[in-house]
Amino acid sequence: METFEQRLKAEALRLGFAACAIARADAAPEAGRRLREWLDAGRHGDMLWMEERAEQRASPAGLWPDVRSVIMLGMSYAPGRDPLALAEAGGRGRISVYAQGRDYHDIVKKGLKALARWLVEQQQGALKVFVDTAPVMEKPLAQAAGLGWQGKHSNLVSRAHGSWLFLGAIYSEIALEPDAPERDHCGSCAACQAACPTGAFPAPYVVDARRCISYLTIEHKGPIPDALRVGIGNRIYGCDDCLAVCPWNKFADRAAANRAFVGRAELAAPSLADLLDLDDAGFREVFSGSPIKRIGRGRMVRNAAIAAGNSGDKDLLNRLRPLLADADPVVAEAAAWAIGRLTAPPA
Repeated sequence: METFEQRLKAEALRLGFAACAIARADAAPEAGRRLREWLDAGRHGDMLWMEERAEQRASPAGLWPDVRSVIMLGMSYAPGRDPLALAEAGGRGRISVYAQGRDYHDIVKKGLKALARWLVEQQQGALKVFVDTAPVMEKPLAQAAGLGWQGKHSNLVSRAHGSWLFLGAIYSEIALEPDAPERDHCGSCAACQAACPTGAFPAPYVVDARRCISYLTIEHKGPIPDALRVGIGNRIYGCDDCLAVCPWNKFADRAAANRAFVGRAELAAPSLADLLDLDDAGFREVFSGSPIKRIGRGRMVRNAAIAAGNSGDKDLLNRLRPLLADADPVVAEAAAWAIGRLTAPPA
């Protein structure tokens, strides 16, 4: 006879999730300690919200004392093309695969809410749904539930879906039958560590956000440190390098990728010249419905200016010079750096 947990997982798949598994609320006891060590080392940079809600993030019960089970869900966004293909395309910007389609927050939350409604219809009991914005340790809980394991790049790796899963969580006060945790399958591989162009991994399984291109181009609001700018190359929003080189991706079930995350053509290889010309209204129009919209025009143009400086394309000087008088001093400084780099005599 089919169990309730089996029916739950079947419903999750029907709703567009590629993976669903269950963990006890106390199944990742070491996560809080590792988080505290990471925060104490300052590796969260200026993501102060991580420190402010650390106690809630440390364990599910810290956020909701009544939780007994955690249902972890993954939606696949496995790309149809090589995320590293534009590495040498100097006049084009590289946007992380996850941000080329519709905003994953909206898609995953819609699926979580639909599954939550099904759960309420099937069993009485309170629950809460979370996707990314709440103080939830999604990756340790996903490993505890058996969806995958945290690789040496600190992201989740799945034997079925590679490195390409968006994670969501449902906290429930009902005690559900947990799944077996997943064990680490990284072995001696260090491909992700070697791929990082800015040296963001001080040790395997540890990422220093202050050196991570995803953090620098998305979360960091001020000037990007000079020493890291060349390593950013033409990445203007996020970085896929450590994910893309993972050998487990060759087993990723691309047929399971949710169609909602198929990238928009105009975000696959955007022109740096066009990005440098963006004003606020233009930025909002281009990135409407995208997770990119939350960083605002200033950070995007800052990132595009740094990519322009790394491009070697002197035709971009005419787009950079007007930015020297930009109202945003961070944009103006990035433009000055880019101009200096493009006009410097050959070494």
